[in-house]
Amino acid sequence: MERPIDLELKKLKEQLLTMAGEVEQQLSLAVRSLVERDSPAAQEVIAADERVDRREKEVDRTAVEIIVRERPLASDLRLVITATKIAPDLERVGDHAVNIAEQALVLNRMPPLKPFVTLPRMADIAKEMLRQALTAYVEHDASLARQVIARDDVVDALHEEVFRELLTYMLGDPQTIPRALALILITRSLERIADQATNIAEQVVYLVEGQDIRHVHGGEGAGA
Repeated sequence: MERPIDLELKKLKEQLLTMAGEVEQQLSLAVRSLVERDSPAAQEVIAADERVDRREKEVDRTAVEIIVRERPLASDLRLVITATKIAPDLERVGDHAVNIAEQALVLNRMPPLKPFVTLPRMADIAKEMLRQALTAYVEHDASLARQVIARDDVVDALHEEVFRELLTYMLGDPQTIPRALALILITRSLERIADQATNIAEQVVYLVEGQDIRHVHGGEGAGA
């Protein structure tokens, strides 16, 4: 038998997933704007930022209404708390997508520094981590969430690899510095997106198991 709170929790979940879908679209467009030198796509990412911010506020308002009206306990309260913690991580992913798009606009006005190889791979992993973290949330799958957390080290290693390569370019030819710095900022944003996906996955483990694994070695919080 459906309880009154179930409808409110369903609304909260739908709001969060709507926000997630918009953020995923932002991220995909941001990466496309870089790899395909598609400046209109970058502009679209930047224009969507305010909408994502509004989505976060909607999630917060609904969560507060549920707490005030329904006084949820135990697992219901965890659902509400989890939503209020995932929404800011999604908003930050949107912010990082905007950062990538802004740097793409800069790079698109200059000759390419080098063919993209490692950076698109890094972007693909970060996007997949975000997608899997959200799937874990929808399906209450703590095992999948832990797989997401484990992949964060892969993105960190790729970030270091790209940084070292770009540093070599800058040391070898000072004229490459503006382009290399823009790419370093982009890789940093991708690394932070993987961190946000990790944070979301940690919240899923809390939701499903009631266990807070943030900042715990082996259950590895990104802390972003």
